[in-house]
Parts: sequence; structure tokens; C-alpha cells
Amino acid sequence: MQDRVTINSRGELIIPTRMHKALGLKGNDQLIIEATAEGLFLRPAISLPVEQYTEDRVKEFASDEDAIAKLLDRSASGDAGDMMSGGAR
Repeated sequence: MQDRVTINSRGELIIPTRMHKALGLKGNDQLIIEATAEGLFLRPAISLPVEQYTEDRVKEFASDEDAIAKLLDRSASGDAGDMMSGGAR
């Protein structure tokens, strides 16, 4: 797919509607522009959310680690059958 665009006086270019719809681009999506030997290359920028850990979240992780350690200890001591059957034999 190919089309012609114009850079306006503010340095902006508009991606034609048929092209951005075909590519699944929406308003405020971020793109990366790269100069290559063939010319300009535009591609979607990938953004991943980052979680900042609060003290409560860190405590939750520690609690999960303790629970896993207990399960592993039971498994190592031969109680794996109890874990798999929910404790009933």
C-alpha cells in the first residue's frame, strides 16, 4: 500500500484514513520514525505498562513465596498425594 502525504508548516503529516484503518492505527498512537537508506520508515511504538511496587504489593509477593515454599516442603516430604487430591485419601 502506498500513498502520498504532505508535511504541513508545523512539521506534521497526516496518515491517510484508508491506510491508518488498514493498519489498525488510532488517534494518539505513537509511531517510531527511522531514517534508512531507502528513506523514512514508520512503525508502531510498543509501550508496556510498568507496575511500581507499593509496600503492600511487596508483602503480597512475600506471602505468595511463603505459601509456595510450604507446598514445596509438603511435596518433598511425600505429601504430594494429599495436595493432588485435596487432602482426601
